[in-house]
Amino acid sequence: MPFNKTYSLYKLMEDEDSVLSFKGIITEDLLAYVLQIMESNMSGSNHTTQTKKRVYSILIECIQNLYYHNELREEISALDRNHSAALIVVTRREDKFEIKTGNYILNERAEQLAKRITYINQLSRIELRNLYREVLTNGEVSLKGGAGLGLIDIARKSRNKLECHFQPMDSEFSF
Repeated sequence: MPFNKTYSLYKLMEDEDSVLSFKGIITEDLLAYVLQIMESNMSGSNHTTQTKKRVYSILIECIQNLYYHNELREEISALDRNHSAALIVVTRREDKFEIKTGNYILNERAEQLAKRITYINQLSRIELRNLYREVLTNGEVSLKGGAGLGLIDIARKSRNKLECHFQPMDSEFSF
């Protein structure tokens, strides 16, 4: 990468107040490493303990989603490492944090995910809590180990609407 592009990337990260940026293969060991970096970056801040716990909890859920739901995780090969990589970016805006993640997803699953997020975003805090309890009680565990609680939990803990954007890559995958 030419230096001017390197500096542009640095400047963008500085302007966005980037706390953490990662692009690569998500592994089980990565979770502890990322949380260690976040703890270090937040230790000198004046954020409340509650805010720190919520950020950690949401970040854990996001990384687990990337790990367990990466379509190509099972098919990683030397030639396909770029397509199995994921992205994690955490930025700070005054007293709030933004966690952005990205990975490859099958196009038909992208449509399902968008519908699920739209549904979750329409719910009030009370409705989210009730849905969380219902899924916790009646949810079936999927082949990937989840019961569908992750996005609900992120919405509850963040107290914000979830956003999703899909960039079509080819006839099979989007990012």
